[in-house]
Amino acid sequence: MTDITHLDDLVEPHFSPEVQQIRELMAAMAPECPLDADALHARATADTGLSDFGPDDYRERLDVYLAALHEVSGMHGPGIVNFHAQLAGWLKNRLLLTALLKQHREIQDIELQPPIVIAGLPRTGTTHLHNLLAAASTFRTLPYWESVEPFPLPAEIGLEPDPRRMRMDAAVEFMNAVMPHFRLMHEMTTDHVHEEIQLLANDFSSMLFETLAHVPRWRDYYLAHDQTSAYEYLALQLKALQFLRGGRRWLLKSPQHLEQLPVLDKVFPGVVVVCTHRDPVPVALSMIAMITYTARMHRSPVPVTDIAASWIDRLELMLAALIRDRDVIGPERSIDVRFDDFLADELGLTEQLFALAGEPLTDNARAGMAEYLAGHQRGRLGQVATSAEMFGLDEDDLTARFTPYVQRFLQ
Repeated sequence: MTDITHLDDLVEPHFSPEVQQIRELMAAMAPECPLDADALHARATADTGLSDFGPDDYRERLDVYLAALHEVSGMHGPGIVNFHAQLAGWLKNRLLLTALLKQHREIQDIELQPPIVIAGLPRTGTTHLHNLLAAASTFRTLPYWESVEPFPLPAEIGLEPDPRRMRMDAAVEFMNAVMPHFRLMHEMTTDHVHEEIQLLANDFSSMLFETLAHVPRWRDYYLAHDQTSAYEYLALQLKALQFLRGGRRWLLKSPQHLEQLPVLDKVFPGVVVVCTHRDPVPVALSMIAMITYTARMHRSPVPVTDIAASWIDRLELMLAALIRDRDVIGPERSIDVRFDDFLADELGLTEQLFALAGEPLTDNARAGMAEYLAGHQRGRLGQVATSAEMFGLDEDDLTARFTPYVQRFLQ
């Protein structure tokens, strides 16, 4: 029987005494970690010994996001330190990529094979499908540690064990301590297969920013701009990662892609897309639970109902874009997968996807996926209870707002 957890501290988060001690130390560091573009660039340069950040179009996007973060009410010291570290990390990744490209110009000439892209909202089976296909070892995937630090620091090249993995071990341990229930909603480990949305963040144009904080200014700016250049920067990073650690054909995944199908098709010719679908009402509630729960990382109190209302609007826009653009990629390169159908025949679906991608399904691939399924039964870690009421929402209103999506993909 699956254990059910009720989140009773979303608005006023509670922390263990051990975690509270760490938070107090972080709060003391906040004055030295300003959310300021000049300070962030200076830290990235100091940490890498590099100064060329590549094309500077990202600077406007960074400035908009910083302005949006300064508008977040109740931002506490640990949150400032967290955001400073993340933003500086993305700048460091730019520096390291630019240096790598200068040293190895042949990276630009690598031809990417058409990737397989899983596009679906959280809780629609995307993570499970992503990890299941990755277990076949047919495709190049992105472990969590590599998504956060894709390019090694010059002083750490060739070191074993890789310091990037060791840093991620510590980060995951901290995350599990501060948010002990998060893994019930989305399990995170150092080596689990992760989304390339982290790579998009290196160009400071990513839907990831909307999930990290309630930033209406950034959301509106992002939606008003074409994302082609960000996806081109993603493609460049994928080439560099193939150069560094090998791989033949990428398996990608992110909810962001649902509203970027034309851009995907333009930047990755021949891309194969798997769209996952599930009743959007419980999906939306589950996603809002994750976002409001993780908000404790940077603010208190957490305006749960405001965040929830904003995300319903955002998801409605995203699904409307999917309805509008779904036929951009035809049935010869795409498939729609219903969550219940996937769970009813997981390996049967993988056979369809391998055939769609033109990839042979070998005995070794089958064995790898079967082994993954044996160790990853649904709900093995427990579940988090959600309801429309806990977020100040009305379920009938949600059903009505998502009806066009349901009619297109679930009926």
